[in-house]
Amino acid sequence: MQLRAFFRNAGQWLFKSPNQSLEQAYEAALAIKKIEDDYFDGKPIAQANSDYGESAYRYIQGEVERHILLVKQRMESFEADRSSLSQSRQMEVQSYDAQQDEYTLDLIDQSAIIFKKLTFIDEILGRYDQFMGPLATLESSTSDSSPNSKKVGADKPGKERAGLAARSGVLPRSILRTVDRVKQDLDPKAEVDVIKSFRKSQGKTKIAVRFVLLLVIVPLLTQQLSKHFIVGPAVNYIRQSNQAEVFLNTEMEEEALHELQRFEERLRFEVILGKVAALSETELEERVLDKALEIEQAYRERSAASVQNVFSDIFAVLAFVVLLKSCKRQVATLKAFIDEIVYGLSDSAKAFIIILFTDMFVGFHSPHGWEVILESLSRHLGFPANREFIFLFIATFPVILDTVFKYWIFRYLNRISPSAVATYKNMNE
Repeated sequence: MQLRAFFRNAGQWLFKSPNQSLEQAYEAALAIKKIEDDYFDGKPIAQANSDYGESAYRYIQGEVERHILLVKQRMESFEADRSSLSQSRQMEVQSYDAQQDEYTLDLIDQSAIIFKKLTFIDEILGRYDQFMGPLATLESSTSDSSPNSKKVGADKPGKERAGLAARSGVLPRSILRTVDRVKQDLDPKAEVDVIKSFRKSQGKTKIAVRFVLLLVIVPLLTQQLSKHFIVGPAVNYIRQSNQAEVFLNTEMEEEALHELQRFEERLRFEVILGKVAALSETELEERVLDKALEIEQAYRERSAASVQNVFSDIFAVLAFVVLLKSCKRQVATLKAFIDEIVYGLSDSAKAFIIILFTDMFVGFHSPHGWEVILESLSRHLGFPANREFIFLFIATFPVILDTVFKYWIFRYLNRISPSAVATYKNMNE
C-alpha cells in the first residue's frame, strides 16, 4: 500500500508543473475573452469594433498584449515540461494498479480537459496574430528560428502603430513615453490625429452623459406615469370595491392614534389657557370626531399610495433593466468613460474618494445612515419598520461591503495604481 501511494504521489508530482503552466495560459486567454465580451460586444478587439478614444483603446491594447505574451510564455513552459516527461514514466504511472483503474480514468479526463484548454488557447492566439505587432517584434528578437514569430512580425506592419512605451525593454517606461510624445509632436499628421481623437472623446462623452440621463429619467418617468395612469386607478378601484382596511400595518395605526391623542390633549390645553372658547364635552367630542375622520382619510390615502409605490417601483426597475439590456454599446461606452475619469484622477484624489465612500457606507457612523435609509424605504413601500431586521442588516451588510471593497483594492487597484493605494493607506492612517 505504501509503494502504491508512492507511485500515485509521484505521478501527481510529475503532472503538476505542466498543468500549472497550462492553467496560467488558460486564465490569460480567458481574460482576453472577457475583454471582448465586456468592451467589444463579443467581437474581436479592434479599433473598428469600438468607438473608444485613442487613450482608452491603447490601454486595452496594452492589456491584450500583456495577456498574449503571458499565454505564449506559459505555453512554452508547458511544452518544455511535457517534453521532459519520459514516456516510460507516464506508462508506469498509468499502470501502477491493474485492478483499480481510478488513476487511469483521471488521466483520461485530464487529457480531455487539456485538449479543450489548448483548443481555446489556439483560437485566441490565432485571432490576434496580426494584432500583436510589438509582441511579435519582441518574440522575433528572442527566438529567430521560430517561423511563427517571423510571420507575426511581418504581417501588416503599417496597420497597427504601437508606441515605444508599450514595449518591454531595458529603459524605463517614462523615458519611452517621453520619446513617443516627442515623435507625436513632430509628426506632421499630429494635428489631424489630435482633432480626430478629440472628436471621438467628445462623442463618447456625449453618449455617456446622455445615457446617464436616460438611466435616471426613464425609470422616474416610468414610475410616475405608471403610478398616476395605470397602477393608481387600478389600486383605488380595487380598494374601494373591496372596502379595504385603512391601515396596512399596526405601526400606521399607532401613529394615527398618537396623532389623534395629541390633538385632543392640545385642544383641552388651549381651552384651559383661554386661547379657545370654553367647549362643552359634546362639542369637544365633535371636534375630536372631525379630526379622527380627517386622519382616517389621510391614512387611507397613504395606504393606497404605499400599495401604488410597490407596483410602480417594479415597473421602474423593469424599465431600468430593459434599458441596460437593450443599450449594451452605451453601457460599454459609459464604463470606458468612467474608467477614464477614475484612472485620470491624481493619487490623492483617488484616495480622497475612496476614504469618502468607505467612511460613508462602511465607516463608524454609517449604521445611522443605513437605519434612516431602511426606515424610509419601508415607509415608502408601506411595510412596518422591523427593528430586528434593520439591526441584522446593519450588522452584516456593511461588513460584507467592506470586505468586498478591500478585496477590490488588493486585487485590482493595487495592480493598476499602486501609488494610489499607498496614498490611501497614508491618508487613512
